[in-house]
Amino acid sequence: MNFKILFVFVSFLFVCSRSVAQAPILGSTVKFIVFTASGAITNTGITHLTGNVGSNVGAVTGFGNVNGVMHSTDPATALCVLDLAILYNQLDTTTAHFFPSASLGGVDTLGPGVYSVPVVATLDSDLVLNGGGDSSAVFIFQLESGLSSTAGVKVKLINGALACNVFWKVEGILTLAAGTTMRGSVIVNNGTISMGSLDTLEGRILTTLGAITLNGVNGMTPLGCGLPLLSGPVAPNLASTACYALFSTTGAVTNVGTTKVRGDVGTNTGLLSGYSASDVIGTIHPVPDSSTAQAAADVLNIFSYLTALPYDIELLYPAQFGNNLLLTPHTYWLGAATTFTDSIFLDAQGNPNAVFVIKMWGALTTSTYSNVKLLNGTKASSVFWLTEGAADIVANSVFNGTILCNSGAFSMLANAKMNGRALVKIGALSTTNDSVYIPTLTGSDSAICYPGVVLPVKLVEFSLSKGDNQRVNLHWVAADESDLRHYEIMRSENGNHWDMQSVIAAKNNASGSNYYNAEDQPDHTGIFYYRLKCVDLYGKAQYSPTRTINLSANGPSAPSVYPNAADRFINIALYGTAATNSFEIHNLFGKTILKGSLLGNSVNKIALPVLDNAMYFIIVNQDDRISKLKLQVSQ
Repeated sequence: MNFKILFVFVSFLFVCSRSVAQAPILGSTVKFIVFTASGAITNTGITHLTGNVGSNVGAVTGFGNVNGVMHSTDPATALCVLDLAILYNQLDTTTAHFFPSASLGGVDTLGPGVYSVPVVATLDSDLVLNGGGDSSAVFIFQLESGLSSTAGVKVKLINGALACNVFWKVEGILTLAAGTTMRGSVIVNNGTISMGSLDTLEGRILTTLGAITLNGVNGMTPLGCGLPLLSGPVAPNLASTACYALFSTTGAVTNVGTTKVRGDVGTNTGLLSGYSASDVIGTIHPVPDSSTAQAAADVLNIFSYLTALPYDIELLYPAQFGNNLLLTPHTYWLGAATTFTDSIFLDAQGNPNAVFVIKMWGALTTSTYSNVKLLNGTKASSVFWLTEGAADIVANSVFNGTILCNSGAFSMLANAKMNGRALVKIGALSTTNDSVYIPTLTGSDSAICYPGVVLPVKLVEFSLSKGDNQRVNLHWVAADESDLRHYEIMRSENGNHWDMQSVIAAKNNASGSNYYNAEDQPDHTGIFYYRLKCVDLYGKAQYSPTRTINLSANGPSAPSVYPNAADRFINIALYGTAATNSFEIHNLFGKTILKGSLLGNSVNKIALPVLDNAMYFIIVNQDDRISKLKLQVSQ
């Protein structure tokens, strides 16, 4: 009989019902991805790390840009030495429950628990750790001698297991062969650490005594386990510059060829030329005006804010920027002219509000086909680049974010694409057969850039009704749709703060009426407000009238009236009651203009008499509940 298989089967039966291990306290070690209390740390090849790197006694050499802070014999490393000793003792004194063979992987699928191996252990094939649906499941491996891997093996996590809950205590040398994928925090006691080419680390490698050597490793500290979600700095207030795709405070703005632009184009001091109205979705400001003057003032405010913003991480090698470096939400600093080669990845780690700021003390130049790639929820509208010099986006590059040049020209060469905007404080701005699209505007930005905008859609009807199980049924009819992207269903509990619940694609049938039905289900009862946000292909938005519904156990929905402004007819919608109700229309002096009955659970169409173009009030008596609605008449 294969006792290894029998062990795994029995142990998994035992641990599937409960986790038998407690996660240790990491202390300051949580910030480090590579650390030694005493020993040199040496890297060869292109290694990308997210997390701090440090040695309390020993040199740290050979690294390029690291997405973390580089420490060498400073207060942070001294504290980490103490916390590493505590972490090691926690893992060393934890009671083991399972005793697998020294050959880990292969047939092994292990559940949560504490595993002890008294001899040198080997990851000789893939090892699967099964969380059993519990994201808090903890795995601890007490390896009483060294640990090595064969090339290409992987530690795999399934069913909720997280790398932040995996811990390896190694008494001796840790050697990971080329192409190994290691997950979890590895604490080595009195031993060296070596990671080979193309190794992947989701966790940490820490040693109490010994050198660490890396060669072309990709690694990041793990997410989850109560660690705070990175959000980065507070974004600058773009104010009126949010409307501009291309703008210079002091300098000419010129184009050669056909450049497609979504957003305004202008300069406050200088000449503007080469942009065609047919290629620009926005306003071209051929001469300085009140808009460019305001934008110039707002550019100064943005520069002041970003210049004073303290940085979290210094990228030490500006000439090596890019090269598939991954960055997370922080403020970064590069202390010299920056050369951006190949790609850079901006990873919001699932936080849609994450902000990135990259500050460069010098000019920025990209390579051909350079690419800023956005991962895991990163938005171009939340990425900001500040240069203290010129910026050149070279041909066929893809650039995301708002770039601000303090003192130097900005240029885009042929066939470059920018999802963002270029703002220049002092210097010329030029494009050549490019594409520049400001990110989709929402909220106050949309109102600033497109005041009084009328979208290519007319809402004929928008009403609510109660469905089963506290569901809200939304129904609307739209006419004259064209170039409309979608409708966003917005919900509020107070009529002031709104949250998007879902997105409904527009049908864009301009020749007739388009009928829409949608459903929403709040997680509690009460009175809720709904409105539709209508968004066109260019990011412009307008809102429907607000509708109200009462999802309390008893009680009708608040009545609603549309259209508003009205001409010859209005609709009064009543839901949540089957009774016959009444209404009266009063003028501003309280005189009754019209009155009648209303059917419950219905949309009541009311013909209006000839009225003056003015404001009126509709008084609705609904199940002895009085509601007062405003009505604007435009006949």
